[in-house]
Amino acid sequence: MAGVGGKSAVPFSVLKRSFSLRGSPRPVLSGGRRSAQEGRRVACPPHPLTAHRHPVFVCFSGQDSMSETLRTCYAYLNQTSRSFAAVIQALDGELRHAVCIFYLVLRALDTVEDDMTIPLEKKIPMLHHFHSFLYQPQWCFTESREKDRRVLEDFPTISVEFRSLGREYREVISDICHRMGSGMAEFLEKKVSSMKEWDKYCHYVAGLVGIGLSQLFSASQLEDPEVGGDTELANSMGLFLQKTNIIRDYLEDQQQGRAFWPQEAWSQFASRLEDLAQPQHLSSALSCLNLLVTDALHHVPDVIAYLSRLRNQSVFNFCAIPQVMAIATLSACYNNPQVFQGVVKIRKGQAVTLMMQATNMGAVQSIITQYSQEILQKVSSTDPSREQTLCVLNLICEKSLRAAPAPRPHISPVYVSAAMLLAALSWQYLNTTAGPSGAADMQGH
Repeated sequence: MAGVGGKSAVPFSVLKRSFSLRGSPRPVLSGGRRSAQEGRRVACPPHPLTAHRHPVFVCFSGQDSMSETLRTCYAYLNQTSRSFAAVIQALDGELRHAVCIFYLVLRALDTVEDDMTIPLEKKIPMLHHFHSFLYQPQWCFTESREKDRRVLEDFPTISVEFRSLGREYREVISDICHRMGSGMAEFLEKKVSSMKEWDKYCHYVAGLVGIGLSQLFSASQLEDPEVGGDTELANSMGLFLQKTNIIRDYLEDQQQGRAFWPQEAWSQFASRLEDLAQPQHLSSALSCLNLLVTDALHHVPDVIAYLSRLRNQSVFNFCAIPQVMAIATLSACYNNPQVFQGVVKIRKGQAVTLMMQATNMGAVQSIITQYSQEILQKVSSTDPSREQTLCVLNLICEKSLRAAPAPRPHISPVYVSAAMLLAALSWQYLNTTAGPSGAADMQGH
């Protein structure tokens, strides 16, 4: 999202910079596609984390079995997402198609919101009613000047595949599109003032993505119903990613005339948000930065609880990778003057290692503990948020220790090769973390 109040995210931040292979981020089918006329095919049962064949090889192998419109949708996915496409295409069965269409629908919605050439009197009704266009076979929009306008110009190709999904998928996508469009309209000209509004804004652009993805996971029967039913945990997954994006991108957003740090936070330390970038205000800037990092860390216990529930390997990888990338990024940002002077990003080798390791709950808990300890070592005795930071880090440690890790799966050579391929396909993410716009995301929006 752009504009006064907008900054999208994609899964769990689907549309802007996504740690699921970032922003602003995706086939023999094991579950089978369902047309509008067909009855529901039985979805493949969940794969336990202890015995899974990684799908990254098969996700490119069944192109001939897809309809022409679905192949076009995957082409749009690869064109509009620098990195999220690989992660989506590694999902199992019919869930892969549902998430692909979910991404493209939100990308189209986000393109409308981003386009500053559309007058507000036209844009606001479009955002409110965008979900209804999914059921209008001929609807398209040819007046956009945005770089991803093709998804609006050829929206009938996307909407026909949306209508070919099972009803359980259609209902989720339409509902999230409706709620997100309304949220975008609300924040179109509204600045994020209070911490409560910051949560609300992040809910609209990222939390809803997390909720929608979770509901799709459960609808596919690859995950238990509680995954999609617990909207609080799913919302936290999205908020953690989006807040990390916003914190990291302070300087870039300032340079582009955007403001996403909540006024309630920065006004404690400066008269104007842009003052935090001035060298004479560095001490105050770091205090504000640490306050926001601490706020974001409050979502980590929910992240641990959410990931602990997942049973399908492809879904687990899809969700876990962005979360470990996020906590590594927060650790790099905490108390770091570079946030106000340039670009803060984790090293490429570090990122690839995280992608390769984040394949089971035990490894994820170790990663979270590692970066929590790194932040702990940076906490200053004079930082105004010191007590809150220590408290939340202690809570994260306790939660990580209490969560029962799933048994570590056997990592076969085929799996390692597939994981390396996924990392290679995501390499562009590693080269663009300096702040390009684009997809959550699982990057939204």
